[in-house]
Amino acid sequence: MSAASSATPGFLLAPTRFLFFTGKGGVGKTSLSTAAAIALADAGQGVLLVSTDAASNLDEMLGVPLSNHATPVPGVPGLSLLNIDPDAAAEAYRQRVLAQMEISATPQERATVREQLSGACTTEIAAFDEFAALLANEAKEVPAGQGDAPVYDHVIFDTAPTGHTLRLLSLPKAWTGFLAGNDRGASCLGPHSGLKMQEARFNAALQALSNPALTTVVLVTRPDPRPMAEAARTSEELRTLGLANQRLAINGVFHASQAGDPTATAIEALGMEAMACMPDALARLPRDEVPLRAFDTVGLPALRALLDGGTPAPTPSNAAPQATLPAEPLSRLADELAAVGHGLIMVMGKGGVGKTTIAAALAVGLVQRGHSVHLTTTDPAAHVASALNGSLPKLKVGRIDPKAETDAYITKIMATKGRELDEQGKALLLEDLQSPCTEEVAVFHAFSRVVNEARSAFVVLDTAPTGHSLLLMDATGAYHRQMTRQFEGSTAHIITPLMRLQDAEMTRVILVTLPEVTPVSQASALQDDLRRVSIEPWAWVINKSVAATGTTDPLLQARLVGEIRQTERIAQGLARRTFVLPWLPEPPVGVAALGALTAP
Repeated sequence: MSAASSATPGFLLAPTRFLFFTGKGGVGKTSLSTAAAIALADAGQGVLLVSTDAASNLDEMLGVPLSNHATPVPGVPGLSLLNIDPDAAAEAYRQRVLAQMEISATPQERATVREQLSGACTTEIAAFDEFAALLANEAKEVPAGQGDAPVYDHVIFDTAPTGHTLRLLSLPKAWTGFLAGNDRGASCLGPHSGLKMQEARFNAALQALSNPALTTVVLVTRPDPRPMAEAARTSEELRTLGLANQRLAINGVFHASQAGDPTATAIEALGMEAMACMPDALARLPRDEVPLRAFDTVGLPALRALLDGGTPAPTPSNAAPQATLPAEPLSRLADELAAVGHGLIMVMGKGGVGKTTIAAALAVGLVQRGHSVHLTTTDPAAHVASALNGSLPKLKVGRIDPKAETDAYITKIMATKGRELDEQGKALLLEDLQSPCTEEVAVFHAFSRVVNEARSAFVVLDTAPTGHSLLLMDATGAYHRQMTRQFEGSTAHIITPLMRLQDAEMTRVILVTLPEVTPVSQASALQDDLRRVSIEPWAWVINKSVAATGTTDPLLQARLVGEIRQTERIAQGLARRTFVLPWLPEPPVGVAALGALTAP
């Protein structure tokens, strides 16, 4: 299907009221959704831009602090920004549930309910509740002081990376079905009234999502086989959820400015090949192509220039900078990790920066140095097996599969807690365990087993994108607090998973980023989050650096200025150690290619 004009993307020609921008991390969802919101507001529409990503960088792009209240964006009349803050949403949700309790409830009963509502499960359902309210067209989306009626013509959602977003979009259906067949409600959410009072909202959200006249999903990808494959899977899964009104947006399409530059020629050829061979599920969709720009999409001038095809934002001089990167090769990182002998290596970062490639390369590098390694992932969109594309002696490959872990957890609980119950009690227990909350608990238990395994061997953990990983870290912290309270005053010696993550002799966190302003800022924010729970990142890896390729292509040279600036920012102020992996004309897929990156 032919692409729409880059000057006027198809998703702006006849936009529905709700627009969802989703896709693999790092493909440019935030840039495109923000640029679309600005374009619609500039055309006189009232627009609310909503972030559902715990690791959103909308504040940096627009220069507006994120808030759980709609905030007008200076310089863009008609545009407001809203961040669904999980913690603030959870507290508001707790207050609503407590308000439903009888006046005669004792302080102890209220404290018990609050404790029931303190876990990660409640945080998720509360954030979802905020999301559902917007879809249900409720008045809470109105900025403070602007009256009681909805004023927005369009609500645009800048979503978290694919796995997290699929779960969010599936929740209206999951909770609607759960409530329909459950008279008591999920035990992990406290009183059933806390859920039942939201049932109408969940139904309205489900109807809005499945109405093509109201909702459009824009699947964002890069001209790259992996994000395209994930976009195709997402397309199919969204169809099963009833979201059939979809468009494809291919972001960062590159055309070489001149012949004879091998780097530019290779980048263009890889992109053209990926688009020619895209999965059928994507090829059938109406498509927009957004060119690669010479500037970072930060600030209103750059965001306006991204989609309108007009004059680009001011860029630095095109003079080629000297590529003097203050970073070491990936093989040196593998050497230093191998010298430790065992432990957990957590590879973390924003989606799309190459965590899976780095994790797989380090695992292969450790095997090359004589160690046995377990390579696994917490990412719902896991690709470690396809990255390896083969086997290697002494390398075990696994995955924390949410569905498999949930099934195993339910079986275990039924075999233990259900053993002494009658048939009616077992049926009620099983009903409670069908709650979507159960998955969060099951995944945390699987993660804890992996952490424990690293006491005597190497475990390389390819984590989910930042937002999803932070939710897992929240669950880890909640469990730690629960255990310390439970054993307070006891002589028992406990070691929680969080304590092992905080142990620098046990765990080494590797932050992966791209040499661009947004990925670096998000990695820095992730580092701050980790430090707040006393986890100190051990090193940073800069992936896909083109600084040393010697390219003469004007567009790539313009982007290279920013790359050098970001590399120096990392080495001089953010990272203890900095390692680099250059941009490669062929993606490093397979054991041999990965091994070449970390060869001793």
